Amino acid sequence: MKVTAAVVNGEKRDFELEEIELDAPKDNEVLIKLVATGVCHTDVAGQDGLTTPMPVVLGHEGAGIVEQVGAAVSSVKPGDKVILSFSYCGKCRNCLEGHPGMCEKFNDLNFAGPNFDGTHRMHKDRHDLSLFFGQSSFVTYTVVDEHNIVKVPDDADVDLAYLGPLGCCGLQTGSGSVLNYLKPEPGATIAIFGMGPVGLSAVMGAKIAEASRILVFDLNDQRLAMAKELGATDVFNSKDIDVEATVKELIPGGIDYSLDTTGNGFVIKNAIHILRPAGTCVLIGIGGDIQINVMNDLLAESKKLVGVVEGDSIPQEYIPKLIKYYQDGKFPLDKLIKVYDFQDINQAFADFKAGKVFKPISATQPPRRAV
Repeated sequence: MKVTAAVVNGEKRDFELEEIELDAPKDNEVLIKLVATGVCHTDVAGQDGLTTPMPVVLGHEGAGIVEQVGAAVSSVKPGDKVILSFSYCGKCRNCLEGHPGMCEKFNDLNFAGPNFDGTHRMHKDRHDLSLFFGQSSFVTYTVVDEHNIVKVPDDADVDLAYLGPLGCCGLQTGSGSVLNYLKPEPGATIAIFGMGPVGLSAVMGAKIAEASRILVFDLNDQRLAMAKELGATDVFNSKDIDVEATVKELIPGGIDYSLDTTGNGFVIKNAIHILRPAGTCVLIGIGGDIQINVMNDLLAESKKLVGVVEGDSIPQEYIPKLIKYYQDGKFPLDKLIKVYDFQDINQAFADFKAGKVFKPISATQPPRRAV
């Protein structure tokens, strides 16, 4: 069938809305009519040519309606509302132990370009288009493997257009790294660095976990104000303070947990140094090299430094929990969102890069008012 897709045809190029050919779903696949897709920094990395072969159809936080299911699909049926999440094989040791974000084939399935079986479903002028995160959801219709799909509960009276960001890097990653991986006990203390959508979702997760102190750090006062609104107890503009001295004065014994979303080496060292003995620092931001002293920074005080992908979540279990938190007012993601028409996808990305909006949504169908 012919569909409209936002195609990136070269590194750092704008999206081009093009008519492409979409193959029918195979036995293990599902045809989805997209309603909306969240915009994420990982999409920006893809647009810059850092993740996936081009030409590519990006988008990895999709929400839509099931149109058709393959013969082997049993989890959804036509008409179901669904959220699209990341790809995982479901067969490796990590997947079978409940950690699909640590799938042994994660990079191949989410970034390499082909579908599960090594072929492609999207084509333009008889050439294959790369698949992104198993969904490529900046498009009017897509075909995905059943593993990518999370069914929205039938009683979830929420605007489907607002739910796409729950599916992947932004809101699932930040909140899941707190609630699924760290699992802080009530009364714990946590410091979160970087107040983009990932960091802000971590703040919401820390509040749900009943942390007693939620310290946040950023260079943008608007983002810090939003963090305060979402539950942060202490907010700091990092350019105005000595982070380590400030935390030591507030909490002399050190922080129980810290979480970095920036990928900045200097910030990461701050996040390690402010921990109490035996504390844990989680890294979820894309970064590069960092030099640490293993003895002084980690071993001497039994500190732990770990990387976590996709919030260590099982999407089919965790995303319905986030929807319930949203319905109960505990996860007010709509405070972060601005909806753009699909035709305006380049403007959505421009505003996101310029810091004018926390979480843009590219909508292929007009949203109704969120409940």
